[in-house]
Amino acid sequence: MGLLSVPMKKPSEVDFAKPLKTLVQSNYRNLEPDQLNVINEAIAELNTLRNTAVWKVFDKQESGLEVNYRYYDQLSALESKIPVQELQVPFKWKDAFDKGSIFGGRISLTLTSIAYERTCVLFNLAALQSAVASSQSTDTDEGLKQAAKLFQQSASIFTFLRTLASATIQGEPTPDLSQDSLTALGNLMLAQAQEMFVIKAIKDSMKDLVVAKLCAQCEELYSEALRSMQRDGVRALWDKEWIPQVAGRQAAMHALTMLYHSRVSKANKAFGEEISRLQKAVELFKTAQSRSSNPTLFQEYANRAQKSLAEAKKDNDFIYNEIIPDVNNLPSPGKAQLAKVLPLAQPLSEEFHDLFGALVPVAVNQALAACEGRKSEMVNGEIMRLREATSALNGLLSSLNLPAIVEVTASGDSLPPSLQEKASAVREKGGITQLKELIERLPELFTRNKEILDEAFRMMDEERDSDNQLRAQFKDRWTRTSSDKLAATFRANGEKYRTIINNATAADKVIREKFATHKHGLELLSMTADQLAKEIPSAGASNSQASNSSAAQTLRSLMESVETMKAERECIESELKGLTIDLKDRFLSALSTEGVINEPAISLSEIGKVIGPLQEQVGETLARQQVLSTEVREAHERFVSESGVSTDQRDRTLSELAAAYDVFTELQGYLQEGETFYNGLTEILLVYQSKISDYCFARKTEKEELMKDLTHESSRQASVAPTPVIPTHHTSTTASNEPASTSASAPASAAPPASAAAGGTAPAPYPQQMQGIPMAAAYGGNMAAMGGFTGYVPPPMPQGFNPYGTLPYPSAYTGFPPATMVPPAYYGTYPGAYGAQHHQQQQPQQPQPGAPGAPPNQMGW
Repeated sequence: MGLLSVPMKKPSEVDFAKPLKTLVQSNYRNLEPDQLNVINEAIAELNTLRNTAVWKVFDKQESGLEVNYRYYDQLSALESKIPVQELQVPFKWKDAFDKGSIFGGRISLTLTSIAYERTCVLFNLAALQSAVASSQSTDTDEGLKQAAKLFQQSASIFTFLRTLASATIQGEPTPDLSQDSLTALGNLMLAQAQEMFVIKAIKDSMKDLVVAKLCAQCEELYSEALRSMQRDGVRALWDKEWIPQVAGRQAAMHALTMLYHSRVSKANKAFGEEISRLQKAVELFKTAQSRSSNPTLFQEYANRAQKSLAEAKKDNDFIYNEIIPDVNNLPSPGKAQLAKVLPLAQPLSEEFHDLFGALVPVAVNQALAACEGRKSEMVNGEIMRLREATSALNGLLSSLNLPAIVEVTASGDSLPPSLQEKASAVREKGGITQLKELIERLPELFTRNKEILDEAFRMMDEERDSDNQLRAQFKDRWTRTSSDKLAATFRANGEKYRTIINNATAADKVIREKFATHKHGLELLSMTADQLAKEIPSAGASNSQASNSSAAQTLRSLMESVETMKAERECIESELKGLTIDLKDRFLSALSTEGVINEPAISLSEIGKVIGPLQEQVGETLARQQVLSTEVREAHERFVSESGVSTDQRDRTLSELAAAYDVFTELQGYLQEGETFYNGLTEILLVYQSKISDYCFARKTEKEELMKDLTHESSRQASVAPTPVIPTHHTSTTASNEPASTSASAPASAAPPASAAAGGTAPAPYPQQMQGIPMAAAYGGNMAAMGGFTGYVPPPMPQGFNPYGTLPYPSAYTGFPPATMVPPAYYGTYPGAYGAQHHQQQQPQQPQPGAPGAPPNQMGW
C-alpha cells in the first residue's frame, strides 16, 4: 500500500541508579531497610528496562510496543512520587529526521527532565506504532483492524505531544518535536487510519454512499495533512517522497469519492451526474499517479472507473441522452469520519506493576513531612517548657544550697549524701575528661562539614566561570540559561547551610564558656571520694537542734517532692519523644477524593488528639512547681531563722558542686546530641554536594551538545541550499465548492498559550493529565528541565533541633519548607541554635498524573 511510517529518535545511554538513589534517600528518610532494598532493586530494574526499551523500537516489531509501554508507565508513576526537578539525569535524544543544523534546528537535545524523557519515549512509541501499522497486510480483516488501531493510537500520541513537548521544552526543541512537525505527523497518521476504514468498507461491500462519505472524509484528512506538511517550518524536514505520496493519496481518495458517488447517481438514474463524476474520477486517478510518481497507485480502481465511464457514456449516447453537468456544481456525498484521536488512558501496559509502590506521591510525602514537622515543633515546645522549668528550679535550689544545707546540719563535716551521689554519678559518666573530649571533637566535626560545603561551592563557581567564558565567546548564540540564574537557589540553600554551621559554632563557643565557668566544680566532682572530702571546708558552728527543727523536716519533705516531680517530668518527656502519628492513609484518601491535601487542618486535628493529654500534664507540673518554689523559699527562711546557720565557705563550695552537677548533666546531653547534629548535617551536606555534582555534570553535557551544534552550524552554513519550492500541483484537489475544514486531529486547544512559556502552571485548555504541573517555573531556556533547580528544596535541618539547651540562639534555617524534612527523632531534641520554629508551610502540589496512553485492547476497531 505504500503507507508512511515515522522514523525513530535515537537515544543515548544514561544511568538512572546513582542520581535516583540519592534523590530517594534524601526525600524518603523514613523508609525501613527492607523497603530501601526493594526501592534499590526497582531502580536497577528501571535502569535495565530503559536500556532495553529505547533500543527495542529500532527492530520495528510489535514486541517493542509492550516493553516501551511498560517503561513509559514506570516513568509516569515515578514522576508523581519524586520531586522531578531534583533528578539530575541528562537525557540526550537526537532528532528523528536527522535534519537538524542543516535546516536551522538542533541535531540533538539534552535535558535533565523525566518529562522530556517521557516525551521522547512517547514520540518513539507513536513512530513504532506507525511502522507496525504500515507493515500490516491490508488484504485481511485482522491486518486492517490492527493498522487502523495503531494509526489512531499514533495520531493520538502525536496530538498529545503537542501539549507535552511545549510544556517540557521551553527552549528550542529538535525539529521533530516542534509544534508544526507534531501537527503534521498527527494529521498524517489520522488520514492513514481513515484510509484503513475506507478499504475495509470497500472489502465488506458496504453501501456506495457510505463508502463515498468515508472517502470524502479521508480526502479531507489527507488535504489537511498535506497543508500542515507544506508549512515553511517543516516542509524541508520530510523525506523527498513524503509530500508527493501524501498528495497522490489525497487525489486518489478524491477519485474514490467520485467513483462511489457515481454509483449512487446511477442507482438514482441520474446518468448525467454519473458520467460527470466518473470523468472526474478518471482524471483524479491520473493526477494521483502523477503526483506520487507511482503509475500503479490505485490502478485497480482507476481501471474500474475507466470501464464504468465507457459503459455509462455508451448507455447515455444510445438510450438516455442526458446533459452532463459540471462536476463542480454537483452536491457532495457528505463525510463520515471513523478515524479519530482517541483518549489516552493510564496505564499503557495491560500488565503494569508499579516498581515504586513503596513510595507515596510527592504531595503525600510533603504532607507527611509537614505533619512530622508540626508534631516535632509541638513536642519540642513542651519539652523546652519542662527543661526550662527544671533548670529554673535547680537554680533556685543551688542558690539556697539545698538540699545540702539540711544534710550539713545533720552530718557535721561529712559530705552530704546527695552530693556524694552526684559526685559518684559524674565519675561513672567519665567526669570532666569525657566533657573535654566531646568539646575537643567539635572543631573537627565543624571543619568536615565546612569542607563539604566549600567543595560544593567550588564546583558551582567552576561551572559558572566556564559558562560565562563561553557566553562571552559566542555572545547571542550561547542561548542556554546562565549559571547565575540557574544555580541561584542552589547557592541560596548553600548559604542557609553555611548559616546553620556558623550558628552552631557560635553555640559551641557558649558551651565552652559555660564549661570554663564551672570548670572548678566539675574538677571537684570528678575526684575520688577521699580527694573530694579533703577539698570540702569544715563546717562552722551550728545548732545541734537545727536538724530536728520543724523547718528542717519541712525542707526535707519538700526536697523529696522536688525529686518526685523531676522523675515525673522525665516520664512525660519520654512519652513526648515517643509520640508517633501515621496519617499516610488519611493523606492518600484526601488526595484521591479531593485532588489536594489540606495538611494543616488534618495534621493539627490529629496531633492535638495524641499530644493533648501530655500537654495537660506539662501544665499541671509547671503549676505545681510555682507552689513548690514558694514553699521552699518560705521553709528555707524559717530554717535559717531558727537554726542560725550562716552562709560560709563550706556552704558556697557545696552550692558550687550542686550547680556543677547540673551543668555536667546539661552539657553532656547537649554535646552528645551536638555530635549527632554534626554527623546528621554531614549526611545532608553530602546529599547536597551530590546534587551539585549531578547538576554540574548535566550542565557539562549540555554545554558539549550546544558547542557541537554551534560547530556544525558554522561548518555547514555556507553549504545550505535554498529551500525547494513546492509545485503548485501539490495543492488540494478538493473542488471549489468543498471548503477545507480543520482536521479533527488538530484541536484548537492544542496550541499552548503564551503564559506557558512565560512561567507558571499550564492553564486550560491543556489536557487534564497536564493540569497542575509547574511548567516554565520549573524550567528555563534551552536547559528546560535544568531550570528545575530554581524550585529545588534541599533537605533542611529538622524542626526543633537545638544544640545548646535553653540558650537564646536564633534558628539558622527559618524558612526551609518541610517538603523533605528530616525526622526530628533522628536528631533528638537538641535545643538552641536550631530550636522549634514556626515555618512557612509549603502547600503540597497535586501530583502530576503523567501523560497517559491507552493499551491496545482499549483502542479497538
